[in-house]
Amino acid sequence: MTKPRDLAPLPKTIIDTAIEMALAEDLGASGDITTNATVSADAWATGFFVARQPGVLSGNAVAQAVFHAVDARVVFDALKNDGDVLAAADRFARVEGPARALLTAERVALNFVGRMSGIATLTRRYVDAIEGTGAVIADTRKTTPGLRAFEKYAVRCGGGHNHRTGLFDAIMIKDNHIVAAGGVGPAIERARAAAGHMVKIEAEVDTLDQLREVLTYRVDVVLLDNMSPEMLREAVHLVKDRCLTEASGGVSLQTVRKIAETGVDLISVGALTHSAPVLDIGLDFAPRSGV
Repeated sequence: MTKPRDLAPLPKTIIDTAIEMALAEDLGASGDITTNATVSADAWATGFFVARQPGVLSGNAVAQAVFHAVDARVVFDALKNDGDVLAAADRFARVEGPARALLTAERVALNFVGRMSGIATLTRRYVDAIEGTGAVIADTRKTTPGLRAFEKYAVRCGGGHNHRTGLFDAIMIKDNHIVAAGGVGPAIERARAAAGHMVKIEAEVDTLDQLREVLTYRVDVVLLDNMSPEMLREAVHLVKDRCLTEASGGVSLQTVRKIAETGVDLISVGALTHSAPVLDIGLDFAPRSGV
């Protein structure tokens, strides 16, 4: 099974901003009225995060930050690391602190970790499916608004690679750009004139004739959109290592191996972030002593 690469942590400012919004959404103007009505202010509790199904963990640091945002006295101990494989019933973190704080933070923490672990789990399935082919799995910009950094981090936890972060860090010329620019040539030439030496240029094609035209110009990557494995194999032959090849469209767990075996360098999969099911996890309180 493929292991994730070294994981650069999410920036604290991004985590804090997202948590602030999530807690404000959950607490509204009145706070946690159920917990405040039923649990004593001096009650203390211990709980364990538990996987209800097998998967890949992602989001421990985010969960910890949620609890600390509610009450700094909460102690969060990670028992597993992001990128670790979880079996059903595995405990992956322990929390201890004021019971009210644990209850108030519980759902927001579970939402983040469940969503991120679901993405990591699906990504690992794709990565394992193409193991040994030389291709890599990459994500797309088809992410939940406001949560892109979290979802792309989760892809890395699953062993995948990140495509461009946004519109600002790479030039990707798609079909509508070509129409608006008046053709493939004008689009690429303008992009090359505008791009600094650190900016890569990718052009999308969906036919071999378009690919031949793109290859008369200088690009760093060609996106081979919705091509059959036979077309992809011919496209890789046409490129002959002049640039990287990326396959996209029609990718599923049933087709990804055949796509990888065509010799493409990258396979981008929007489903990693737009269709990953949430991993079922829970927070179980330990029984109070003497009760």
